[in-house]
Amino acid sequence: MMEVPSNHRSGFVNIIGNPNVGKSTLMNALVGEKLSIVTAKAQTTRHRIMGIVNGDDFQIVYSDTPGILKPAYKLQESMMNFVDTAIGDADVIIYVTDVIEKADKNREYVEKLNQLTCPVIIVINKIDKSTQEQVRELAAKWHEEVPKAEIFAASALERFNLDAIFERIKELLPLSPPWYDKDAFTDKSLRFFAAEIIREKILLNYSKEIPYCTEVVIEEFKEGEERYDIRAVINVMRESQKGIIIGNKGAALKKVGSQARVDMEAFFEKKVFLQIFVKVERNWREDRQMLRRFGYIQD
Repeated sequence: MMEVPSNHRSGFVNIIGNPNVGKSTLMNALVGEKLSIVTAKAQTTRHRIMGIVNGDDFQIVYSDTPGILKPAYKLQESMMNFVDTAIGDADVIIYVTDVIEKADKNREYVEKLNQLTCPVIIVINKIDKSTQEQVRELAAKWHEEVPKAEIFAASALERFNLDAIFERIKELLPLSPPWYDKDAFTDKSLRFFAAEIIREKILLNYSKEIPYCTEVVIEEFKEGEERYDIRAVINVMRESQKGIIIGNKGAALKKVGSQARVDMEAFFEKKVFLQIFVKVERNWREDRQMLRRFGYIQD
């Protein structure tokens, strides 16, 4: 067993913020792996996803979380439970905002930042879409809103100023042995990432309510010597949605499957044989039993 140095630092660095500010892009950049799917649509992230970065004398356990919203159905309530849990068990909180949103959006969560005893870092993201003067004004405004927070201007997409954020995070971590094995890079399974890759393609290829009414379940995941055999089911809420997902002569579903397979092979570094089916599960977003099965409720 590897000996842990006495100056070893380890802790949970949890990323929260409103939808579409770049939380997932930031975490992927900090971790160096694409763990969270990224699209321009709100509610892209549904789960709490951990990404682990290891060094000789540190371990950072990042968590990406769903965008903050006012829940309209039970699925969204479960998503907000992930956010609240992340706030409660953090050693460091990273609150991501950007150069577009207003500080008063979901104000109660900004007020929660002032009540935390752990360090808070506010990242003003997407500064490549703004001017230096506007960024300075935003930084001053956020300093008034959350006086205890340290504020960093950054561009997660362009990887600007991420090294400074990374170094500060390491300094803020408590002295502690690692929480996970040093060769771990996430708490999620390959099944989870297979489902998320398919869900990303649904978000990218369909519009309106379709992506928000679907949930992907991996029903079979077999690892052979040369390839993974994966059977996935896309659950939808209505027959009409099933028809849209499949498309004319199956063309839409075939496109999703083809795109997902390419990404899976890159992520898994192995050939993939992928089958995707579509199933109607009426009103699954309000069904606690279904939400438990899909991993949104743990009790």
